[in-house]
Amino acid sequence: MATVKADNSSFQKEVLDHKGVVIVDFYADWCGPCKVTEPILEELSEKMKDVKFVKVDVDANQELSVKYSIFSIPTFLIVKDGNVKNQIVGAHSKEDFEKEINTVING
Repeated sequence: MATVKADNSSFQKEVLDHKGVVIVDFYADWCGPCKVTEPILEELSEKMKDVKFVKVDVDANQELSVKYSIFSIPTFLIVKDGNVKNQIVGAHSKEDFEKEINTVING
């Protein structure tokens, strides 16, 4: 599944109303660590077909950043059936992401 971009107006539909697991990547185009994690998440989106991957640009969607207390980027929310189950801050390895995602899926 390809990564979907969400904003203030589409976040409810793309993330909160989705049945299943969604990984939300809060990023900015100027953020170095965000660029490091981008190919990792793209690879995981191809591998983990049952998980939806959504990107939110913090500069363009400050309302969402405030609502979800995003103070550092990248920050990733793992949402299951509309509920935030976990938050990961900073760049991590593919294995770390897989472990956290699988914990929520199997949880």
